[in-house]
Amino acid sequence: MMRGNVTRRDYLAGASVGTLGVLAGCTSSAGSSPDTLRVGAREAYVNAVSTSAGEWVKKQFEKRHGTTIEWVIKEQGMNDFIQRRNEGAPLDADAYVGVTPTDIVRAERVLDDDTALFSPLDAIDTGSVVDEYWFDPQKRIVPTGASYVCIVYNGRKVSEPTSFDALLTSEYSGGLLLANPQTTVTGLDFLLWTIHEKGRDSYLDYWQRLLKNNVRAVKSWNSAYSAYESGEAPMVVSFSTDQIYATNEGKPLAKHRIGFPNDTGYAYVSGIGKFADTDHGDMVDTFAQFLLEPETQRRTAVLNVGFPAVENASLPKKYQPHAKEPKETIQYSVDELRKNADRWRSKWARQVASK
Repeated sequence: MMRGNVTRRDYLAGASVGTLGVLAGCTSSAGSSPDTLRVGAREAYVNAVSTSAGEWVKKQFEKRHGTTIEWVIKEQGMNDFIQRRNEGAPLDADAYVGVTPTDIVRAERVLDDDTALFSPLDAIDTGSVVDEYWFDPQKRIVPTGASYVCIVYNGRKVSEPTSFDALLTSEYSGGLLLANPQTTVTGLDFLLWTIHEKGRDSYLDYWQRLLKNNVRAVKSWNSAYSAYESGEAPMVVSFSTDQIYATNEGKPLAKHRIGFPNDTGYAYVSGIGKFADTDHGDMVDTFAQFLLEPETQRRTAVLNVGFPAVENASLPKKYQPHAKEPKETIQYSVDELRKNADRWRSKWARQVASK
């Protein structure tokens, strides 16, 4: 796992682009049947504006195991589950696909040991998971996906932003869209990336200049990417495997260029967690093991526009040239995020609110 400040990644096996996901309207407050597994996920995992893996995962798992998958969508993602657990309310889900390091930190901050959100997935074989993708010190969350947060840009409209300072120039005025760092993992990862690159004492000054250059933060990654696709801006904060989607859809690669300012990219890693109060623990184990199978990893990597998270699976050859990797990978450890993430984000929010 990438720890601390900067590490150079020599291994490219990847992980399916952040298992974001959801299917609106599929939540239920009633108890689920014995053969129904309720799985929380972010919208992009089942209903992305590009491609998503949820439908394929649901169909294949149900066919093989005779179990119904019900995707559970919450407007605020993991935050909703954390809050419900804190209030003693039913979670209405057995597991969550797409848990990130910042989710772990937030859950630890809100909940105490007696109301732990997750229980270990210690009954499954995780030997194939790429070692550096493990981010939960207690290994409750099993990595199922990762990519690199980068800048996707339309090469027919702008040149590659080779540095963070370049984004402050007139060429890029009003040109960058990103998901809100207060409410999205992608946006927060971009904020953390700028903190690392500009310094903990200077990142707010950088953001003040970035805001003056009319960067736009919108509600969700889906919203940001949809706006980019429709031509509202020539750049969007997204993932370095975006050209897999472009290749699948027959879109011009020139409109889906990958930019790594300062030759760096922020690692986006996520995994599956089993909720501690589930009555379907064995079923969750079976589902988690299914997600780690080589064929599942190969298929979901393409559908999620990312890399497999296991060593015994790789992207099909046609996609490998389109899965980009930065020269240097940035990722703060869970311990570092536990100490600083809330404060950094709160300071950023006050900065934006003052504009």
